[in-house]
Amino acid sequence: MNFIGHALLAQRGNDDFLFGNLVADGIKGSDLSALPDDVARGVRLHRRVDSGIDRHPCVSALRARMPARRVAGIALDLVWDHFLSRDWLTPELAERCYAVLSSHPIPERSASLVSRLLQGRWLEHYADFDFCCQAILGVGKRLRGIDHNPLTAILPWLWSHHDELEDHFNRLWPDLLDQYQAV
Repeated sequence: MNFIGHALLAQRGNDDFLFGNLVADGIKGSDLSALPDDVARGVRLHRRVDSGIDRHPCVSALRARMPARRVAGIALDLVWDHFLSRDWLTPELAERCYAVLSSHPIPERSASLVSRLLQGRWLEHYADFDFCCQAILGVGKRLRGIDHNPLTAILPWLWSHHDELEDHFNRLWPDLLDQYQAV
């Protein structure tokens, strides 16, 4: 999951908890003691969810068949947000995410990305698969230590397997809700 999945799983928590879930990728290290307690709880949930997704049988099966397997999980995270934006994201949750991200200090590692997300109101746009694919390419351009965009090779595969990806998502998402949805 990218932003939307983590937001949906954390939406029942307070704004600090939601914030921690939204920016966890920009927070490195295991020592979260400098963060407010609820932000740290959000970061920890985000990390558990990411780990659970990586181990889920649906995701493992897909990654084994995808081109550029080393970075395939990145593309899948955004594809999951495509389905979530299209079918699960409410205008109220999108607005809450934008408000939370606008009212908290963003970790430096995520500042540029979050700024573009806010300006472009990306959460709603992920419902458009073309937009999602452009976001995947954008992530690929920012990968360090790679002189070409490895996610370019994945796009045709994603388009030709869109229905299958949706089937896998429809097995993955209920499992995530059962295991990780914050009360």
